[in-house]
Amino acid sequence: MENEKGGAASVKRPLIGMTLAELEGVAEEAGLRRFAAKQIARRLYVGRVKDIDEITELPKSARQWISEHYTVGLTAPKLASRSTDGTVKYLFATRTPETDYLTHGEGGRDIEAVYIPDKDRATLCVSSQAGCRMGCRFCMTGMQGYHGDLSSAGILNQILSIPESDKLTNIVFMGMGEPMDNVNEVLKAVEVLTAPWGLAWSPKRITVSSIGKMDGLRRLLAETKVHVAISVHSPFPSEREGLMPVERAYPARKVMDLLKGCDFAHQRRLSAEYIMWKGVNDDMRHADALARLLKGTDCRVNLIRFHAIPGFDGEPSGQATMERFRDRLNSLGVTATIRASRGEDIEAACGMLSGEKGE
Repeated sequence: MENEKGGAASVKRPLIGMTLAELEGVAEEAGLRRFAAKQIARRLYVGRVKDIDEITELPKSARQWISEHYTVGLTAPKLASRSTDGTVKYLFATRTPETDYLTHGEGGRDIEAVYIPDKDRATLCVSSQAGCRMGCRFCMTGMQGYHGDLSSAGILNQILSIPESDKLTNIVFMGMGEPMDNVNEVLKAVEVLTAPWGLAWSPKRITVSSIGKMDGLRRLLAETKVHVAISVHSPFPSEREGLMPVERAYPARKVMDLLKGCDFAHQRRLSAEYIMWKGVNDDMRHADALARLLKGTDCRVNLIRFHAIPGFDGEPSGQATMERFRDRLNSLGVTATIRASRGEDIEAACGMLSGEKGE
């Protein structure tokens, strides 16, 4: 990366997104005792400092040394688009002259996060990658291809830098990218969100969505207690493969077999995401097959209205059809609800996030 004059930019590693062990390393580098890491963490994640010099618990000489090598790493969104329903879509740079939020990839795209207020809930839908390599045919993020993995700093910056940050009640990893394709950084971000030295959130306030990439999913299940959402969209393998090429590598049946061994009733919630298309996956045959697929998993179903995007020929199912589908699942013992659509007028609804080309 270069600065405006063509010389090499001074890019410092962000402190946000670091685990306590990593912050202990920073403290030692600065000539401090390891316990200073908790002081740094508290000021980063509770105090929300924007400058290292604000961490006044540390000696001035240590603050100066840390400032020469690191940055807090908070970057405000470039743009906010506001929906008539109160939803706000925020656009973030993945690279700035001071900070690089990518661990892999060439960049070239910004990323988006969506703030969704709803009565006593305030949810932020965060991105884990710039673009996506899963190739789902109905998703604008997938259509743009893969441009890079976000670091834990890039993930947490979305949460800490929006104006509504202190109002948030829930985080969903349902933005751009496949979280399990960037599992190391997603797990780091979850650790910061839930650890007592971090934001100390209950894991029940966090949901991670996945197409079912099983290696990452196993780690998520073993190392966290967050809620899990699996994108299904058709219970029939050939049909799902036509919508989601990853069915070949990660068949829904194998994903559900993996999930059957987990105790979701008490520790976490499992849900299946099911976008509905007219005449494609919305008849009673699909409802019955979906119930069979989910049997033994204690899984609820979120039915989602399709939001039209360029390049995909499909129509949304009608409300009456969605209600009949929901009622059929409920009659078969599967809890199903129809998710309210939010932010469609600003392209913030499910499957519509794309970012824009960076500078």
